[in-house]
Amino acid sequence: MSLAFLYAGQGTQHPGMGADLYEAYPAFRAVVDSADVDFDLKTTMFSDPNGVLNQTEYTQPCMVAFAAGMTAILAEKGITPAYAAGLSLGEYSALQCAGVFTAGQAVSLAAFRGRAMASAAAGRPCGMTAVLGLDREKLQQACRQAADAGVVEIANYNCPGQLVIGGEQAAVDKAAGIAKELGARRCMPLKVSGPFHTSLLSPAGDALREKFKEITFGEMRIPVLFNCLGREMGPGDTIPALLEKQVQSSVYMEDTIRRLAELGVDTIVEIGPGKALSGFVKKTAPAIKTYAVETCADVDALSAALKG
Repeated sequence: MSLAFLYAGQGTQHPGMGADLYEAYPAFRAVVDSADVDFDLKTTMFSDPNGVLNQTEYTQPCMVAFAAGMTAILAEKGITPAYAAGLSLGEYSALQCAGVFTAGQAVSLAAFRGRAMASAAAGRPCGMTAVLGLDREKLQQACRQAADAGVVEIANYNCPGQLVIGGEQAAVDKAAGIAKELGARRCMPLKVSGPFHTSLLSPAGDALREKFKEITFGEMRIPVLFNCLGREMGPGDTIPALLEKQVQSSVYMEDTIRRLAELGVDTIVEIGPGKALSGFVKKTAPAIKTYAVETCADVDALSAALKG
């Protein structure tokens, strides 16, 4: 068996995520309790009394804390991957799994990234729309034809037939209309707080570049596949530069999954919450077996399945 961990990005968060893991596993509890953020992370994750969990600057550290805690649980059970990757924010969790960041560093960086992204998006009439049933070349054509209305770019290449565009609202709406004319089955506006993974987020990239100068990056113990490449880093790449680029350019998740298949990966564990990435895997490389772990029951089921 060749195993990869695939970490979810923001959008699947919900109050209560990780609550049972916190009670059952000291390793998970240690990650949550030691998080150095300027809000009550545990309360936000488990009950969200202030209704802020869906705000980017809160979502990101909560998701990374969940992922780091789950990674620690699985490591205690002897479940470790040969490769790691993540969707958007999930890339930070993949790097933590690989030893580049400690859990504390990853959570703190996610909090900084969330604030930087929220600041970059503030006050902009922007949006993102999922486009179903259209290939990437035709959607690129739609974006080019809509460019006179403003910035619009493909932000996510999730899996065959599922792409996401983002940018200035008028341009996104125009590109979606053109996409339908070109054969898209459906275009669905997404409830997001900014044009993520587009060039409009370049101020967040600038902020991250400066922040990374303060960070000591650990040695990568296992290969991580990067969003903006759809593969492992090359000899001319650096992790800080790739993370700076990632926040303001397309996420090549379909390409990442195909590359994992090329590398011989036959089993992927999605570290959630949620099962969205498992769905992408099934549509992209259906021969790969997938497991999604979010709860204590999921951990038990995974452990039993892999030992079996």
